[in-house]
Amino acid sequence: MKKSVISVALPIFILSAFLWTWGASNAQAQTTLTYSIFFPATHAQAKAGEAWAREIEKRTAGKVRINIFAGGSLTPADQCFDGVEKGISDIGMSCFAYTRGRLPLLEALDLPMGYPSGMVATLVANDFYKKMKPRELSQVKVLYLHAHGPGLLHTQKPVNSMADLKGMKIRSTGLSAKIVEYLGGVSVAMPQGGTYEALQKGVVQGTLAPMETLKGWKQAQVIKYTTDCTSIGYTTAMFVVMNKKKWESLPKDVQKVLDEVSEEWIAVAGKAWDAADVEGYSYSAELGNKVIKLSEAEQAKWEAAVKPVADGYIKNMEMKGLPGKQAVAEVKALIKKHSKAKK
Repeated sequence: MKKSVISVALPIFILSAFLWTWGASNAQAQTTLTYSIFFPATHAQAKAGEAWAREIEKRTAGKVRINIFAGGSLTPADQCFDGVEKGISDIGMSCFAYTRGRLPLLEALDLPMGYPSGMVATLVANDFYKKMKPRELSQVKVLYLHAHGPGLLHTQKPVNSMADLKGMKIRSTGLSAKIVEYLGGVSVAMPQGGTYEALQKGVVQGTLAPMETLKGWKQAQVIKYTTDCTSIGYTTAMFVVMNKKKWESLPKDVQKVLDEVSEEWIAVAGKAWDAADVEGYSYSAELGNKVIKLSEAEQAKWEAAVKPVADGYIKNMEMKGLPGKQAVAEVKALIKKHSKAKK
């Protein structure tokens, strides 16, 4: 009887030990990463980030799992970059402009250069990074960059000219604050997350932002007019970066997948920005908001007014020993190149 029990129990013990060992090694093989995204979960770029994460999981056959924290729930928008550097999150997506001064060379991307679309802005941002190799990004692993379509002026009263804008409080961020000031407005710096309430409560009377914010952040509900100033359209370049130590700890095959998928997602992000701009136009029109077209003479005035923004950037960078003139020339050349290709 005892022998019979042993003969039955031994194989069960061996099988259990095998399954435990296999399970432990399998658990070790799976890497779980945290991804902090400042956009709300419903935003087009949060959805694009979610799709990127799921594609990574698929192509690594479950070796990597990525937990997404949207809406700045893990790290606020202006702390996202620091959060990645310090390991609070493994991956982060936010705007370079929210850490202004820490990433100086990259500010060239946000100048009012007349970006025609989100796709062009996104391609420019990635090519600029690859060409200029900014030292300020050496402490993180850059996965990919993206950038919104032309930043336009959205207000609660009509702005047909610079004279109409004079003295108005306008929400802005990074270098777009300078644009507001040179156009005669009063810049009020804040991330997108606080803009709706600021407009609703009258803290600001307008915002400088791409069309997508009118739906993606519901701002069409608290403005009445959009002034189409595409000729001075700026962008806000954004990052998807990873903690350097975490990156270096990953197996080479996993790194390869991350690089490949990230390269593919440059186009995904660009398309998402342009589609979101179209939705922003439609949503704003449904609410009865109006689009104001500047006259050619007024466009020329706006272009002349904001020229010192780029000039000041060049001077500031050169004083710091950084190639500001080269950076501006590179951005202009890349906008021309990608605009021609997209036409």
